Amino acid sequence: CAKGDVLLNQGVHEMEQYFILEGILKRVVSNREAKEMILRFTDEGEMETSYAAWRLGTPTPYSIVCVTKARIVKLGMREWVAFLEKHQGVKQSFEYNVMHLMSEIMAHTITLHLLDAPGRVKRFLRKHAELFDRIPKKELASYLNLSAETLSRLKQRGKI
Repeated sequence: CAKGDVLLNQGVHEMEQYFILEGILKRVVSNREAKEMILRFTDEGEMETSYAAWRLGTPTPYSIVCVTKARIVKLGMREWVAFLEKHQGVKQSFEYNVMHLMSEIMAHTITLHLLDAPGRVKRFLRKHAELFDRIPKKELASYLNLSAETLSRLKQRGKI
């Protein structure tokens, strides 16, 4: 997929499981005014999913978008769930991973409210140092609820 391609639209019921071979994806929510909040980034060797929404029978609460050019493999959610049902060990591990990711997203959201700008950047570097130079700064700033200018100033002043 190309940078900016939407793999999954917020609010749909037809879902797929994505396996990332190369590149970076983001999970993002939008309101009616098109204001976005990036919930997380995902890169090579990871999966992106709307499994919880599929299991609950609800529309996807977020979109999945390519941040960079990416190579992905996708599998329809019905096929993915059928695979999981046949491989209970994989299912258990996968469902644990889904819950862990939800906890990480919640922790990130809390961080946006409790930490100052340098603290948010330092937390990102501690948790995702490998992504810092690979994500466009505008996207990273948005994820950290900063302007790109503030992120640049923090870097120039040596605060991060």
